[in-house]
Amino acid sequence: MAVKPDHENINFQTKPALELSNLYGLTPKVVAAVIASIAEHNKERLISLIVPLHPADQADMIERLNSAQLKRFTLMMRDNLDPTVLTYLPDSVLEDVVSNYGVNELAQALPELDSDDAVDILEDLEDDEVADILAALPVGERLIVEEALSYPEHCAGRLMQREVVVCPSHWTVGQSIDHLRSQSEDQLPDEFYVIIIIDPARRVLGQVRLGKLVSSNRPVRLSEIMETAPHQIPVTMDKEEVGLLFQRYGLVSVSVVDAQEKLVGMITVDDIVDVIQEEAGEDLMALGGVSDSSLRSSLVTTVQSRFLWLLVNLATAVIASLVIGIFDATIERLVALAVLMPIVASMGGNAGTQTVTVAVRALAMRQLADAQVVNRFILREAMVGLVNGLIFAFVAGLVSLIWFQKIDIALVMALAMIANMLAAALSGAGIPIILSKLKIDPAVASSVFITTVTDVIGFLTFLGLASLYLV
Repeated sequence: MAVKPDHENINFQTKPALELSNLYGLTPKVVAAVIASIAEHNKERLISLIVPLHPADQADMIERLNSAQLKRFTLMMRDNLDPTVLTYLPDSVLEDVVSNYGVNELAQALPELDSDDAVDILEDLEDDEVADILAALPVGERLIVEEALSYPEHCAGRLMQREVVVCPSHWTVGQSIDHLRSQSEDQLPDEFYVIIIIDPARRVLGQVRLGKLVSSNRPVRLSEIMETAPHQIPVTMDKEEVGLLFQRYGLVSVSVVDAQEKLVGMITVDDIVDVIQEEAGEDLMALGGVSDSSLRSSLVTTVQSRFLWLLVNLATAVIASLVIGIFDATIERLVALAVLMPIVASMGGNAGTQTVTVAVRALAMRQLADAQVVNRFILREAMVGLVNGLIFAFVAGLVSLIWFQKIDIALVMALAMIANMLAAALSGAGIPIILSKLKIDPAVASSVFITTVTDVIGFLTFLGLASLYLV
């Protein structure tokens, strides 16, 4: 018997219309009710709260639970949790859920998913867990999943779904629609937007969008309405390149072909959204010198993931300190230098970080592939650095003059500011490009190098000019 949703028993408060929690199912009241149901071991009420939610909201709810609550939740929801929920869970939470459910239960749930979703879940698990689950899968499902897992980790073969709708070009619109209607729900993909037209060798001839199909007359042949030059990608293409293809051409789906150009699957936009988000998140974390951790990561794991880059930053800070040490006598004779030199280094560091961020993003979007574009980009950033340097040289020089009442200190401050802002712009634009040429991820290494360059040049120019003209 279907359980009646219990959401109407919750006293929802009126909130601003644009709040996400007010627009969708997982409101604070629902969260509190779910946690209370778990604590009270009220299985019927928990099911009535969880089942009506979208799988993404269910996954969000699972992420909010601690270990003890999660164990109770999986025990109470064992037979009522939508397998699609697993595709929305981050790796760390997915491992806990799989551990609580067990191999047999997961093996029974995977055939209900499209092949790309099943692969997405398995590739996040440990090798021994994957082997146990594969052994428990039906033969047909196991072969499909094993084939997908045989492809390199970050390629289109891992992303694609094998369930595709194909028709020969000589079929009419009426035949195609009747064919679709004759298929059971399990025989069609959960999400598809086009019918792929193939020849007898399963090579792609074109595609027909569903909107075009349903708006055409039944006697019309598919060859008359199909797009004859649809985008196709090789099964080994890197998933980041696939994401760029979807972004550039506004695609909703694309065919995947093997080395013989035979159709093997399809990638849809819902999978690419995850790829784009993942790549953007990786770049952001790499620029910050942290690894892909979550709020549920342990203290030890979090410390380990951040320790290496902090150690590298310490080494680069020592280099900057050695530069300062060269001018220790100069600093001792003029205390104002110790007060002002952090300003020069800080401004250069911030300006360099801004340029690095733009450069790394442009490289990720393949916008700096042409030499002329690279030269224009570096020249533009140099001009930006120079203009900002002149503006802030005036501001910093004026502040220094008011503060210490010495025109020579103000001039040194202004010149050092111009030099470091220009150096920050040039290094911020050049370092990521050089690292990319050397096959080093610029998102990972750029921030450390730019900090070193701006600190060293900032201190060197400021203290060097001070030693020449002030002491």
